[in-house]
Amino acid sequence: MFRRKQSQNHQENGIEEQEAKVSELRAALGPLSGRSLKYCTDACLRRYLIARNWNVDKAKKMLEETLKWRATYKPEEICWHEVAHEGETGKVSRADFHDRSGRTVLILRPGKQNTTCAEDNIRHLVYLIENSILNLADGQEQMSWLIDFTGWGLSVKVPIKTARDCINILQNHYPERLAVALLYNPPRIFEAFWKVVKYFLDPLTFQKVKFVYPKKEDSVELMKSFFDVDNLPNEFGGKATLNYDHEEFSRLMSQDDVKTAKFWGLDEKPSHIANGHSGAQVAPEPTPLALPAC
Repeated sequence: MFRRKQSQNHQENGIEEQEAKVSELRAALGPLSGRSLKYCTDACLRRYLIARNWNVDKAKKMLEETLKWRATYKPEEICWHEVAHEGETGKVSRADFHDRSGRTVLILRPGKQNTTCAEDNIRHLVYLIENSILNLADGQEQMSWLIDFTGWGLSVKVPIKTARDCINILQNHYPERLAVALLYNPPRIFEAFWKVVKYFLDPLTFQKVKFVYPKKEDSVELMKSFFDVDNLPNEFGGKATLNYDHEEFSRLMSQDDVKTAKFWGLDEKPSHIANGHSGAQVAPEPTPLALPAC
């Protein structure tokens, strides 16, 4: 009884200390307004503190860099019709199922790479990260990634620089948004690519990357711990069927663009949103970017 009460008191003290750190970080940031104020919720500040081991100064620097990036890159303003051409093969899509914890699932299929423009590839991924966050259930802050390597090879692999840029964006501007990344049945030739890419990962992100091989019992159990096999597509060892319909997915994303505009208070909505069109066949519009042009 005494030990239980002692443990409870220790937990309460820990929570109080964390809340104090959040308040300290908010004070250190100074007055915020507009989208920066909306972005910097207590939960957001907590994620940046966790990413920097509760060091307020380091978390402040990291968060300020993100605010600068968001002000320039404007991820919340990317609309589906601008990146729809990247998604024609379903190389990255939001799943219609959740993991066992109720988290949003992002499916990545690098073997279905269909374009060569690094800038557009990154914008497409950023759009879907933002969309996955938008669709998180109440009380959820993280998403799960399922990566299917079917068809992946040297002819379709993502350039090292593009992989590094994607990793940097995920780690530096979406800290603690990734719960787990399950790399399903990567081919042997992926090992050389991984040996380079893994050095771009910080220790926290590295721990979330899991290699899964369907013939290994521990891998099968790992997948079952995260997913209900009845909902999991057979590409990942489950019993469900994964059918990517680009037109249907475009319709869902266009609906979500309306939700995004409402959430961020964007004054002007693109005509394809206002008219309810999917925008899948609309050519992307030029947008200022913090990345080199193709």
